[in-house]
Amino acid sequence: MLMPCTVQLVTGRIHIRRDGHIGVIVLDHSERHNAISTEMWQGLLDSATELASDQEIRAVLIRGEGDKAFAAGADISEFGNKRTDSSTNRDYDNVSDRAYVALATMPKPLVAMIHGYCIGGGLAVALTADLRIVSDDAKFTIPAARLGLGYRSEGLGRLVQLIGPSATKRIMFLADRFGADEALNMGLVNRVVPKADLEEATSEWMNLICQNAPLTIKAAKAATDEWAKPESLRDFDEINDLVNACFDSADYREGVEAFMSKRTPRFSGS
Repeated sequence: MLMPCTVQLVTGRIHIRRDGHIGVIVLDHSERHNAISTEMWQGLLDSATELASDQEIRAVLIRGEGDKAFAAGADISEFGNKRTDSSTNRDYDNVSDRAYVALATMPKPLVAMIHGYCIGGGLAVALTADLRIVSDDAKFTIPAARLGLGYRSEGLGRLVQLIGPSATKRIMFLADRFGADEALNMGLVNRVVPKADLEEATSEWMNLICQNAPLTIKAAKAATDEWAKPESLRDFDEINDLVNACFDSADYREGVEAFMSKRTPRFSGS
């Protein structure tokens, strides 16, 4: 079970928990199923930026508070005054886009723990994660076609890269709800577990990540993300530098020595 050592309030609805090398971003708007307000988008941006620069943090988890939802989309109560047309929607998109980018470019592994509702903007947040582990009660949908709103190309691009154009069209055209097993089959999530086991299974993943060599994971994440870009935009010079840093690190020497001695390595990230 994830037992936070410290809690830091970022906004009234977003807070950070720190548990050793694990940072946890919590969407805390449970009375509205963690629907994401403009203030919360800013909080996600600030949280991602802070944890990305925290040298003690090796992996980041994002989750919803309560037992009903990861996030039930954008807070629709704001649509009447903050998303009335394309002009006012531009300001809303500015802060939400920056939050998406901060999460998606997190240099450390980002894991989404999903239970209950994962809808619209909540699913878009989950898509910024490197890994998604979900409970068997999870429900997914992007209801844009039932609201008449346009879905931005950047958000759809992440979905297309992950599950392909056909499955993306299935989600967008039908705008229906589907469950965890279908999400797993289409490649939207990595693992499905019983709801009672979700916290323990997630904790196991986070601890395994933190036990491994941080520089190796950083290089692997950067290389994978680079391959996901269009071929004309790929630049592997920085990736090669990250790989070289692995071989020049104390952690590489520690890993080899631990392997030869048949003991568990103790990686420092240097």
